[in-house]
Amino acid sequence: MNRYVLVVRRWWAVPLAVTALVLSCGAAGTSEVPVPSLVSGMIGARVAYFTPLLVVGAVMYCLDRRAREPERTAVVPIRRYDAGAVVLTVVLAHAAGLLVGMDVARNVTLLLALALLVRRLANEATAVASGLLFLLLNLILGRTLQPEGHASHTWWAVALHPAGSVTAWLGTAVLFALALRLSESRRAR
Repeated sequence: MNRYVLVVRRWWAVPLAVTALVLSCGAAGTSEVPVPSLVSGMIGARVAYFTPLLVVGAVMYCLDRRAREPERTAVVPIRRYDAGAVVLTVVLAHAAGLLVGMDVARNVTLLLALALLVRRLANEATAVASGLLFLLLNLILGRTLQPEGHASHTWWAVALHPAGSVTAWLGTAVLFALALRLSESRRAR
């Protein structure tokens, strides 16, 4: 079974993606890319804001690689190995969050939960694309202007909340638990 996890599923790609996340966040620093906004024309978004997609893409790549017949006849439930690998990915992301910022670790968890939910309805490529769409919608529609004229985020734009936001962490944890629970059940195709 260990060979199946390493050779077929290729879960070794996830630690490489987390390493790429840390290196790209370190290389990008505080550099920003322009993003259109409904509030104030063009705004800047840190490049590190988009790096969680590296990890989500790697997880979806690993989940997409499967051998259907051996999985159907396997004594060991493959879905449990997959769920364990996804939880381990979140743990690795939080360990990397100590270096790059806990908001990046939270966004990895959030986008991974969203991808697991979308994967249940569609496929892995759509799941990764939904994460990018969610990030862009947060940037474009999730910012508001305060009465003082300062830009802020709306309540639903969880990816824009600061790292210390308890409500953002709680919402992310609930969504991740729900997505993990649903991903363990049989997929309807």
